[in-house]
Amino acid sequence: MRFTDFQGEWRIEREIVEAGGATHRLAGTAQFSSSPDGLLYREDGVLVTDTGARFAASRVYHWREVSGGRIQVLFEDGRDFHTFDLTNSCPEDQHWCDPDQYRVSYDFSAWPHWQSVWTVSGPRKDYRMTTRYQR
Repeated sequence: MRFTDFQGEWRIEREIVEAGGATHRLAGTAQFSSSPDGLLYREDGVLVTDTGARFAASRVYHWREVSGGRIQVLFEDGRDFHTFDLTNSCPEDQHWCDPDQYRVSYDFSAWPHWQSVWTVSGPRKDYRMTTRYQR
């Protein structure tokens, strides 16, 4: 798998499970498009909460290939988010967002189906978010 293999549209399904048991789901698409410094990631979907409330949801990140197969992920405004090693089929990283800790693990072992799992813990947030991607 190469960095450019992400380019294009992906269907996404997300499950967010809070520590207290509430489960929320999102269905939508993620589009990786070429940008001057890498790939622009744009996600759009509908989030359905455990109570049935529905919300439009979107997010934007910048993905850049840095040295040796490392991918740098930046927030939409250019701030650093995290990095991971694309040469590893199950890379991990973390991001401190005071006062909460974000840990991510990717799984590319069933490419082109892949997933990210974020485990977030701290005084403000406590949940596990799994996003599955497929063409």
